[in-house]
Amino acid sequence: MAAALLTAVGIGLLGLVTTALFGLRGTDISRHISFGFFSTMVTMLAHSMMMFYLIGKGKAVKDAMTENGITGDYFRRIAGARKPVFFIGMLAMGVTMIAAIMGASVDTGVLPPVVHAMIAYGAIACNLAAVKIEIDALAESGRIVDEVNRLLGS
Repeated sequence: MAAALLTAVGIGLLGLVTTALFGLRGTDISRHISFGFFSTMVTMLAHSMMMFYLIGKGKAVKDAMTENGITGDYFRRIAGARKPVFFIGMLAMGVTMIAAIMGASVDTGVLPPVVHAMIAYGAIACNLAAVKIEIDALAESGRIVDEVNRLLGS
């Protein structure tokens, strides 16, 4: 599941970069809009699913500890690992949405393209940061789950 989530985040990020390249060329605006809309939706879905997945991992660890009388700081550690994902994931989703909405303003002539472009580049940067933090959180939560599974004898 973690690999699928990272693939979805990667596809969304690749789509955002491709969208930016179409926008820079300025020759195929309909493709820029289509890729931008699709990439925004994929990015939002991927980051939100990543958050739900990490919530589920934490719940599973907490339940396993409670049901089997395991003591330790496993739940606290998994909660600490997932905490930065919520901030950067929401930031990446928010900036990506703002860039997409501002794109509509550029299309109608209300906003200059450079403003949309700067926000879009910020969205790409936020999504790159999110990928790094999400990879770290998935790795750490995987290690914690492995420790709990060893204690359970699984």
